[in-house]
Amino acid sequence: MAEEILRLEHIQRELELSRDVRQTIIPNLSLTIERGEFLAITGPSGSGKSTLLYIMGGLDKPTSGRVYLDGEDITDTDEREMTRIRNRKIGFIYQFHFLLPEFSALENVSMPMLIGGRLTRSETRERAMMLLDMVELQDKYSNKPSQLSGGQQQRVAIARALANEPTVLLGDEPTGNLDSRSADNVYRLFDRLNRELGQTVIVVTHDEEFANRAGRRIHLVDGRIESDRRLREREPAPAT
Repeated sequence: MAEEILRLEHIQRELELSRDVRQTIIPNLSLTIERGEFLAITGPSGSGKSTLLYIMGGLDKPTSGRVYLDGEDITDTDEREMTRIRNRKIGFIYQFHFLLPEFSALENVSMPMLIGGRLTRSETRERAMMLLDMVELQDKYSNKPSQLSGGQQQRVAIARALANEPTVLLGDEPTGNLDSRSADNVYRLFDRLNRELGQTVIVVTHDEEFANRAGRRIHLVDGRIESDRRLREREPAPAT
């Protein structure tokens, strides 16, 4: 039986525009995501895609409803504890990579591990090199972001997101700022992480080709799930 990794129960998210005016972004949404899924979330601008992703990752709180990550209710978790959970269990990738410009690719990937404090400096360096090798940047360890192409910078950002072996990898328009070739390379990397390592991947995207190559696709309209389609059979979990 498949193991659930994320569960959202009756999520509502409202924004208070003024004292008397509230805007409902997500009216009442329930969703379960299994460990090892590759899920694409699509929908028109303003449909609540990014809001939903941020609620999944603990960057935003629902107005009402519950959020469970890896069996743990994170809905009312305070920000200090949520920061610890995010560092340990969630990898985020954004449209803009947010790499630190004064640091090398190796240093950028090392940063979450140094913050986490679970590895020695030599272990951190070794893992950072392994992750850059995995995203095919083995010859770019010392390059700073300004010395990398847009696609290479995004691959560094993916390696950084994987630094602490996250339970869930979340992407908010991760190919939105890339040309078609770089976008395809990023998709192939996500697909390999999902198929070969069993990484749970959840991506918000406007890219129809990207969305249709995922394992499951959810389409949002006005904060509601209009469709939920499985596009391919789940891969068996990798042997451990």
